[in-house]
Parts: sequence; C-alpha cells; structure tokens
Amino acid sequence: RVFVRGPIAQVIGEQYFILLEVSPFPGIALQIGERIYIGMKEVSLKIRRVLRRIRYEDLTTRAKSELERIVEMIVDKRVYDFIKFFNDAQPLTPRMHSLELLRGIGKKTLWKILEERRKKPFESFEDIQNRARISDPKKLIVDRIIREIMDSREKYHIFTAPPI
Repeated sequence: RVFVRGPIAQVIGEQYFILLEVSPFPGIALQIGERIYIGMKEVSLKIRRVLRRIRYEDLTTRAKSELERIVEMIVDKRVYDFIKFFNDAQPLTPRMHSLELLRGIGKKTLWKILEERRKKPFESFEDIQNRARISDPKKLIVDRIIREIMDSREKYHIFTAPPI
C-alpha cells in the first residue's frame, strides 16, 4: 500500500481501461470525467505521479457509480475502434467467436453479423443495429468493458488489459 499526503484521484485509461490511483499536484482540482494526460512523452501538468494500478474493488463508491458513464464517454470518443471490432473480430477457439463474448450475441446473431459484414463493413453503431438486428451495440460494448474491469477471473479480455 502506498501512503501519500494530499489528494488522490482514481482514473481510467482510454486505451486499455486500466484503473490507476494518481496524485495530482498541490492545488490542482480534477473534475469527474475530465481528461488528463499521463504518459512518458511529455510531462503532465496536473498529475504529480501515478501511485499504483488498482482493481475494481479498490474504487471508491463514487468512482464505481461513475464508471459506466465514463466508459460510455470513452466508447463515444473511440467509436470507430469498436465498429472495427465488429468488422474484424475473429474466433477465439473453434467453438467460440469473440463476438459471442458480448452479452446477448448468440450463434444466430453471430451468423447474421458475419453475413452482413461480408456484404459490406459496418460504418456506425446504427448500421450494426439496423443490419444485424442488435438493439444497442454500444451498450453491449460498454457492458463487456465493465464486466472485464469488474471480474478479475474473466478468461478473455478483448477490450481491457488483463488484471494485476
């Protein structure tokens, strides 16, 4: 456990949905949902240092309550990455396709998605919804990301970094 004087923030990465605990510079107030830079290429103007990688269980009650909304914001920002997932997803095993990891996609829906993307790549969530008859593709993605973040025993991590 790391002990730090001063404020601590809990953040989520936009690329691999990694949960981190960070220490902002003194006097810096971070807003819920605010994008901040953490990386090696340039110095962050708001974050003094990354304290540690955390698990879902380590999140505060407030952070847990905001998680779905923040993940939705990230999915909206990276929408074409997730449409690309529907267009390019491959089987994980001879009996299971990576699309089947999305709750609500069974064999029948899987075959419909594969058939439609062979005709023409999907261009938007609405396109997926209309052609593959999926009620809310964005919600399926968000739910899967949250399930991967929450359950460290999840066998396949298609959107998140494997747990610590």
